[in-house]
Amino acid sequence: MNKKMKYAFTVAALSALVTLSGCATTGQLEEVKSQLNAVKADADAARSEAANARATADEAKDIANRALNTANEANARSIETETKIDRMFKRAMHK
Repeated sequence: MNKKMKYAFTVAALSALVTLSGCATTGQLEEVKSQLNAVKADADAARSEAANARATADEAKDIANRALNTANEANARSIETETKIDRMFKRAMHK
């Protein structure tokens, strides 16, 4: 065998080896598909949980804003009442 034939034979043998070892079997493809479906299901579940968490956070924010408004109104009434009491006290002191 000359050098060119040895080289061609070596290249052909390596190509066959790579082709045979590089091919995935049907079982392997099904396993990859199964894993992909599991990942998709996990992603969908995570997306759903994130949407629920966002809705809950929005609801909590709304409740907190209403509580803040109620507290501000109560504070305003308290200041108003304190002012009225102070005026009444000053009137009583002048008599």
